Amino acid sequence: MNLATPVGARPKEDWRVSMNPDDIYKNPMAIAWTFDYLLSGDKVEDLYRRAKQDQWDSDQLLKWDTVVDPSKPMINDRSDVYHRMPFFAKLSKSQQETFTAHSTAQLLSQFLHGEQGALMTAACVTHSVPDSTAKLYAATQTMDEARHVEVYAKYCDKIAIVYPMSPWLKALIDATLQSDRYEKVMIGMNMIVEGLALGAFNNMYRTTQCELLKAITFNVMRDESRHVSFGHAFLGPEIAQLPEDEREDLADFAFQAINILAQGTQAAGTLASRVDPGFMEVLYNSNIDPDDFFKGVEEAREAGVTQELAPGQIHAMKDLMLPALARVGLLTPTARKKYEEAGIPIFDDPRVLHAMEGGNPIAA
Repeated sequence: MNLATPVGARPKEDWRVSMNPDDIYKNPMAIAWTFDYLLSGDKVEDLYRRAKQDQWDSDQLLKWDTVVDPSKPMINDRSDVYHRMPFFAKLSKSQQETFTAHSTAQLLSQFLHGEQGALMTAACVTHSVPDSTAKLYAATQTMDEARHVEVYAKYCDKIAIVYPMSPWLKALIDATLQSDRYEKVMIGMNMIVEGLALGAFNNMYRTTQCELLKAITFNVMRDESRHVSFGHAFLGPEIAQLPEDEREDLADFAFQAINILAQGTQAAGTLASRVDPGFMEVLYNSNIDPDDFFKGVEEAREAGVTQELAPGQIHAMKDLMLPALARVGLLTPTARKKYEEAGIPIFDDPRVLHAMEGGNPIAA
């Protein structure tokens, strides 16, 4: 199967299409010099030293000569709710294989796009945070994110296709990039976007059947676990010292970001997915009628077919993001009411978060 042949999605040679003017905007972030060059001697400095020691060269570490055959499932089918749908069983073998390949390509494309967003947000923190140790650490994270863009771009090159960025993911990262305080950028990046990434990478590591993708994902996760720790180590004490009105402003920003994520992920596989051009391209490239597909999703839901996480997989919002916000004081009583009104359950058990930050980014 050659994923480059369908008309809908973008083959590699078409990546450099004309730039959308809406994707270029000015960032209101301040730029902060600091002339106190002494390192802090705290956990942030420890993260900086770990980041220096843990740098890795993808050219030397990864086996790029591995042959990747998109016609063979890269992810265990049993972990995919679509494969448990009665509708899916009615598709031809060719349609099933094509959908599996293209839906996986779409997911990997989101990894690639998300890492570019993380690259830009890390750069924002580097020039805006007014703390010398935090600046140095943020610079290492910027390098990490550049490496992540590189490795996922190379892997997508092997499957010869890149799908568009999901609108909800772009909205989440754009809201972070367009914020007016470095604290908001760190909340959006190190607690929410990186939490989303760490959870997704853990689950990909658990389910992928491609040894190259498994190796990529493991090494990326090692970096991501430090990035999530940075949000807590630096922002926790900063937020604790803020006046109540500023703390509530940050808590509201965190809620708005989580709400974007909740609405986007809840829409996946429902009629709302029609607004995601990438997912619609997956159906088109698989020769699946969208009306039949979404009807099949609703029938599966009514029959009790749900997306249950396999042992070892984690729910990023429940296990990582909300506990990260809770431990730095951003789930205030006012914010909790907003989550309740939006129908977003509050979780503040930090055990999975702590385990994945402790140098072993694989959920137990």
